[in-house]
Amino acid sequence: MDDADVTIGPVDLAARVDDALAVQAIAFGLSEDEIVVRRHIVLRHLLNPGARAYGATTASGALVGFVYGMPNDRTHWWSGVVEPYLRSNGTVEWLDESFVITELHVHPDHQGRGVGRELITTITDRSDLPRSILSAIDTESPARGLYRSLGYVDLARQVHFPSAPRPYAVMGAPLPLPRRN
Repeated sequence: MDDADVTIGPVDLAARVDDALAVQAIAFGLSEDEIVVRRHIVLRHLLNPGARAYGATTASGALVGFVYGMPNDRTHWWSGVVEPYLRSNGTVEWLDESFVITELHVHPDHQGRGVGRELITTITDRSDLPRSILSAIDTESPARGLYRSLGYVDLARQVHFPSAPRPYAVMGAPLPLPRRN
C-alpha cells in the first residue's frame, strides 16, 4: 500500500458508522437523507452471521476508508434482486458459498494509493468461502478497474435496484484475490 500514514485493521463499524457514512457520502455522493437511510441498513447488516468490517485509519485515528461484508444468504434482499439477472446469465451459482462485499469506500484524498485494494484483500483473506461477489455501478470507473485487477468479472450487467437511479453490475471473483507482482 502506498498510503504510508494509513493503517488497515478490524473496525467496530457499529461504533464508527457515522464516520464511515461520512466517507461514503464524499466518495459516493450521498445526500443527508440517503445517509439516514443507509445508517439503519449498515447497522442491520452488521447483525448478520459472519459480518465483518475493516477500516483504513490515519495515525490520528481518522477513518478514511472502510469495507464490510458477510457470507451471502439467498434470503437477503440483495440476493433476491440480483438472482433473476444471474439466473438469466447462467451464473446464479455465484450466490452460494460466496462472501459479499457489501460496501467499500475510500475518501477521495486517499484513492489511487492502494487503500481500497488493501481493504478488499484483507477482508476476503479472512473468508473461508471459495469466492466473492459484489455490485458496482455499471460504468467504467476506477472502482470497476480495481475489481477487475483483483480477478472480478462481470456476472450480470444492467442490474436495476429499486430506488437506485443508475444500473449496477454484479461481479464475482475466486478467492483468494490475486496480489500485484
